[in-house]
Amino acid sequence: MIPFNKPPVTGKELKYINEIINLNNKFSGDGKYTKCCNEWFEHTFKTPKALLTTSCTHALEMAAMLIDIKPGDEVIAPSYTFVSTVNAFVLRGAKIIFVDIRPDTMNIDENLIEAAITDKTKAIIPVHYAGIACEMDVIMSLADKYGIYVIEDAAQGVMSTYKGKALGTIGDIGCFSFHDTKNYTMGEGGAILIQNEKFFERAEIIREKGTNRSKFVRGQIDKYTWVDLGSSYLPSELNAAFLFAQLQVANKINDDRLRSWHIYYEGLQELETKNLIELPTIPKSCEHNAHMFYIKCRDINQRAELIEYLKSKSIQTAFHYIPLHSAAAGSKFGVFLNEDSYTTSHSERLLRLPMYYNISETDILEVVLSIKEFFINKISID
Repeated sequence: MIPFNKPPVTGKELKYINEIINLNNKFSGDGKYTKCCNEWFEHTFKTPKALLTTSCTHALEMAAMLIDIKPGDEVIAPSYTFVSTVNAFVLRGAKIIFVDIRPDTMNIDENLIEAAITDKTKAIIPVHYAGIACEMDVIMSLADKYGIYVIEDAAQGVMSTYKGKALGTIGDIGCFSFHDTKNYTMGEGGAILIQNEKFFERAEIIREKGTNRSKFVRGQIDKYTWVDLGSSYLPSELNAAFLFAQLQVANKINDDRLRSWHIYYEGLQELETKNLIELPTIPKSCEHNAHMFYIKCRDINQRAELIEYLKSKSIQTAFHYIPLHSAAAGSKFGVFLNEDSYTTSHSERLLRLPMYYNISETDILEVVLSIKEFFINKISID
């Protein structure tokens, strides 16, 4: 079996976890390894404030609190994304204005955003699909023009850049994921990166259940108390230690994934040249992190056939999001603006191939060969 995903393990995870168990005896968060992770983000991505969280979902929930989302506010987002992207804002009472995606990158179409802006718009939520950046210059220009916030959902974008700047550090707030399916993992976890200084102190408070405990830990106050809204968004030291082992070799993991991505691309180019599939597009302004490798089939039926064929070859694959506006909750909490030209049709064509740290070239070539066999058989039958 060639699995679709294997969470990365780099070698020092157990060493750091054992250190906590045998020496520190501090399992709760904001210890040595939590701080190491925060400092790594700040140094590596040149962001002024980074805080490890229990998930990207919770980082987005913190962002919604920080920008003071209230009932009646509107938030602009793509429909082709995970539910957490918008749920964080719906929980605070916002209405989601879904706009169509670009078919080349599967990202929000920046040219459709301005038409979605009203006097109720509070934020734009660009989602960097597959670690490939949205067109952030246009988005930031619109945000500046209309005085609205930009919250980057960079769940898939750790180590990716747009015009040399790390994803998650371009808008007011950026959110990362360290779920098992991501390039770097702590099992369940995330991070919030904050560029806007006015949010620094409140972010610490929200993350610590609405208390000013962070100031107490730093010795700035002699006791801490409840001062604001908040929840338990602080992960344990055990999770942080697991993640830090991977952050220390982040470039090695990134290089390995990019190697795999290019093997796929080169191996499948022949099929794209023959107009049998479409391969990912990487804009010149973007450096991606090989978060995934996907192809686009002719339609949903051909994709289903290919999935079954690869399954018969013991190769696991996966399609991705069902557009949120087509879900029951999507129509209840949001509205799709204008035409759905690409979101649904391209989501039904997209198929993700096995991609993970240390996947062997042999396995990748086996996947490539099996896909080629499928299309050769299809051509001969048709």
